[in-house]
Amino acid sequence: MAAAQLTSKAMYNGFTELEVKEEISKSCSLRFSNRRCSSFSRINQNSLKHVYGSNNCSLSIGKSKRFSYSPVLFPRKRKSLRFRNKFSSESGAEASDLQDTTAVKGIDYLSSSSGEVDELNETVPIITNVKSESIEEAPTSSSQSEDVRRELVMLSLPAIAGQAIDPLAQLMETAYIGRLGSVELASAGVSISIFNIISKLFNIPLLSVATSFVAEDIAKNATKVYMSEGVKGTNGRLPTGVAERHQFSSVSTALFLAVGIGIIEALALALGSELLLGLMGISSTSPMRVPAKQFLAVRALGAPAFVVSLALQGIFRGFKDTKTPVFCLGIGNFAAIFLFPLLMYYFGLGVSGAAISTVISQYLVAFSMMWYLNQRVMILPPRFEELQFGGYLKSGGFLIGRTLSVLFTMTLATSMAARQGAVAMAAHQICLQVWLAVSLLTDALAASAQALIASYLSKGDYVVATEITHYVLKIGLVAGVFLAAALGVSFGSLSTLFTKDTEVLAVVSTGLLFVSASQPINALAFIFDGLHYGVSDFAYAARSMMLVGAISSAFLLCAARLLGLPGVWLGLTLFMGLRMMAGFIRLLSKKSPWWFLHCDTNEAKVIS
Repeated sequence: MAAAQLTSKAMYNGFTELEVKEEISKSCSLRFSNRRCSSFSRINQNSLKHVYGSNNCSLSIGKSKRFSYSPVLFPRKRKSLRFRNKFSSESGAEASDLQDTTAVKGIDYLSSSSGEVDELNETVPIITNVKSESIEEAPTSSSQSEDVRRELVMLSLPAIAGQAIDPLAQLMETAYIGRLGSVELASAGVSISIFNIISKLFNIPLLSVATSFVAEDIAKNATKVYMSEGVKGTNGRLPTGVAERHQFSSVSTALFLAVGIGIIEALALALGSELLLGLMGISSTSPMRVPAKQFLAVRALGAPAFVVSLALQGIFRGFKDTKTPVFCLGIGNFAAIFLFPLLMYYFGLGVSGAAISTVISQYLVAFSMMWYLNQRVMILPPRFEELQFGGYLKSGGFLIGRTLSVLFTMTLATSMAARQGAVAMAAHQICLQVWLAVSLLTDALAASAQALIASYLSKGDYVVATEITHYVLKIGLVAGVFLAAALGVSFGSLSTLFTKDTEVLAVVSTGLLFVSASQPINALAFIFDGLHYGVSDFAYAARSMMLVGAISSAFLLCAARLLGLPGVWLGLTLFMGLRMMAGFIRLLSKKSPWWFLHCDTNEAKVIS
């Protein structure tokens, strides 16, 4: 076949324009590797119309060729033909003989503009080994590695601050309540647990789904602008002026759902407080009953604001903005810290004053974030039909099951601790608050890794995704060891900030091993959660958590009866340890979404 030049200037997969120029200087042969393809393509000098095949088909191109490409983003639903990797289909896409480091971007489907099409009566292979003498290299050097790590750090630092602000405010609340007495501390601990169970039921699904849906809407809008005006987005963000006052249905849907869910939760907490306290083991004759009911009734008023603020955090993550939520959370929580002593001691409101302070802070956070969001987008949709309720409910289904499993296990632990008495419950509340507040700091690192992995996988850059995975696991382990050492040294003096009751402090001292030694386990468990979400492995995240929760709950029931409060802490440690093991098992599987961790660089560059 004579030398030919193939040019297609309008090949796209629905998200971003792709220009491909190929110059084939010598023979170009299209042949099957094993058997005939079920269909073949039509091709001429001006356009490449369509490629379709099945089973083991291959494309072999001789000598030199040159590619010029831009990244291709995958739509949420892949309806058309795709080049599959060797782990997902018999139609293998292999690049074992690549001599350069070019990352071949994934293509779901190709369509051309126009032009005459000459039918090839020969057999048409899809992909096989490609040998090249002059392929433009993609930036996969050490400089890119440094850029990726820097990006992870820059996203993580504001996220860490955001994750730390709310738990620190809860620690201050616990410390102020603890000075009122062990009964007040124990009653507030039970009420806080109930509030978290109800109000956080949808926090992970709504936050995670909102993040991905908003990011996808932004990418679609940026692509439309790019294709119509030649404006390119940068790093997943909309170009300057593109995102301002646009309407995204994903944003409006998340906020509508958050308001509705928040109102339902407020009614459930206010009207069902008697039933909920009974389920937590607080009988009508318990001294904790009255203060716990008062605290819960007031905190119920803040449920709508709390759920809305969680949805708003997910929306801002979709914009890759982790600074605005930190600023708003800082305003609200510093206001709460100022109001705690004022309302609790000066006005003599006790635990109700603590609850009022928290509710005020929650509405400050929600309204401030809403104000900043309104500067960027139109919050209300032009038409109600544009809301994506179906997509949110479908995608969040798995995560709701996972959240229920986590909440059930944590609630069971609190319930078993409450059955040990007021002193034991107060000690458990102190240990649990420190345990969660410290370990959740690594959750910010997991959230940043989730965003980066999802971004690079959507571009087909499995090499960088692999590097991020390894790097974030190493950092998580180091952070866990550091936190364990720090708590081991300081936990004794730290616990005195929460209470002066000698009986409670004596019980708290027995939880030192639980709080400190489990930090490396907790850190890796949270990191694995972020990695699961980054590859959209929601099904495994939910199913594995259900199994882990069932095993841990059964252990809690037995251990708490035999060992008392140490049995509760041992059960929680087992819960986090099994979560960590489930994450390791998934990454070690070659048939999971982590298949690219088990193949060499060239194989990983051929995208499914």
